[in-house]
Amino acid sequence: MNDPFVSIVIPVLGDATELESLLDALPEPADGREFEIIVVDGGADPALARLRDRFPHVRWSASAPGRGRQMNHGAGLARGRWLVFVHADARLSAGWDGEIARADAMPEVVGGSFRFALDTPAWQARCLERGVRCRVRWFDLPYGDQAIFVRRAVFESVTGYRDWRLMEDVDLVRRLRRVGRLWHSSLPVRVSARRWRRDGWARRSVKNIGLVTLYLAGVAPARLAHLYYGRDALRPSSRQT
Repeated sequence: MNDPFVSIVIPVLGDATELESLLDALPEPADGREFEIIVVDGGADPALARLRDRFPHVRWSASAPGRGRQMNHGAGLARGRWLVFVHADARLSAGWDGEIARADAMPEVVGGSFRFALDTPAWQARCLERGVRCRVRWFDLPYGDQAIFVRRAVFESVTGYRDWRLMEDVDLVRRLRRVGRLWHSSLPVRVSARRWRRDGWARRSVKNIGLVTLYLAGVAPARLAHLYYGRDALRPSSRQT
């Protein structure tokens, strides 16, 4: 069997409900050549047993917890020319594979992202989406919830994600920019608004901006993880948010 064109890597930690919805939205590869799906569980979640039966075409694996660590583990299993890292609470839009093919046709492009969109009609979501578009346009800086994609050979050459609890996505993007161009698709990836509804739209947005600003100013990711997660920063079984 020929290697697939794309490997979708999905890290999960207590995300069985969100993962089931994501897998339902992804078509089953017809012959395994278009793309493969790799799920990496970081928490030995028994709720995934039912999903293993429902989705036998998915490649199921497990690693120690930590989003960067889980994504590296999945990338190590991948056979695709391109890697797409998708959070369990995100949804790729129809035609996502065509966008990867467009990027593949541009040799100078090493990776990229999809357009951030939230799955709610709330006006606050539209404001946040505009802010993200500005960040990507002005600073060439997508975050991990935008389904970052990257050529597998390039991902391996930059040694993948750092084993950090926070800012592993920002760090990877900054290193990718040093070796080539990023291309940002206008096709949306739809992200659950649950975290903003839970924490408050303004409070969570300001907190995220503050953490990235501190990181770019040189504050250690471990310190930022402590600020973000509190006591849970040191717990390996903490749910990823």
